[in-house]
Amino acid sequence: MRVFVTGASGWIGSAVVPQLINAGHQVTGLARSDASAAALAAAGAEPVRGTLDDLDTLRSSAAASEGVIHLAFKHDIAFTGDFQGAADADRRAVEVIGETLAGSGRPFVITSGTPALPGHVATERDGHSPVPAAQGGGPDARAVTAELALSLASRGVRSSVVRLPRTNHGEGDAGFIATLVQTARATNVSGHIGDGTNRWPAVHRLDSAHLFRLALEKAPAGSTLHGVADEGVPLRAIAEVIGRHLHLPVVSVPDEDARGHFGWLAGVLAIDQPASSALTREQIGWEPVQPGLLDDLDKGHYFRTPPA
Repeated sequence: MRVFVTGASGWIGSAVVPQLINAGHQVTGLARSDASAAALAAAGAEPVRGTLDDLDTLRSSAAASEGVIHLAFKHDIAFTGDFQGAADADRRAVEVIGETLAGSGRPFVITSGTPALPGHVATERDGHSPVPAAQGGGPDARAVTAELALSLASRGVRSSVVRLPRTNHGEGDAGFIATLVQTARATNVSGHIGDGTNRWPAVHRLDSAHLFRLALEKAPAGSTLHGVADEGVPLRAIAEVIGRHLHLPVVSVPDEDARGHFGWLAGVLAIDQPASSALTREQIGWEPVQPGLLDDLDKGHYFRTPPA
């Protein structure tokens, strides 16, 4: 299958591309820099220069494909104060690709996040009543875009949404877990909020990559899939592993001090957000095989001191 992948050189995309190629697919990847283009070519994919704002490039690349996996998101502006701008660009990209694939029966897979239902384990059936697009600021805006993608099933697109947990771990991860490690180093304590019972779902990036391939190949139109290996790892357990490796005390950070201690990450840490992938495993036969979050943390790669 000729597959067009946006975000092909990113954290998840750089694992999805070899997964697809090793399964016999031909990959064209969107590359917004020379470095990204070179990385894609080295991986055996054909780079196409452009960004999410190059709608004509998205349209022509989707038209030339037999399937699309959309992973790109403007994280650079999302985490520096313009989440809505990033979400708007994401929605425009999904609209253009969806219009291009309409009536073709071709697969279109996008990514989103698992919903947070404090005190409950979120399933693939949850989180399908987002606020209207006009009011959908913040993370809700991505939920609206996910619903848009699912609605394309009624227009002859084999669309599916792969919801990923906040933590897609693995060697080279620069996300939430790496930020927790950096915070522990900076504060000389390994902290968690309150009693540390808030739970994070997690998955290894290589298991995520496998799920995207399976979604492309066989997810029914309108499917919501969960890329979750660990349903919910207590944050205290994460803090304990970090503390052990860095030889730091594990401490409870009061709610009122969380923002000052954890910065922007405090809002995410404060939410109990376990999620299940039972329906996904049953529907398309996905089974994660990589180490779980705590085992991966214990391998030590998150604690290596970067070269000077």
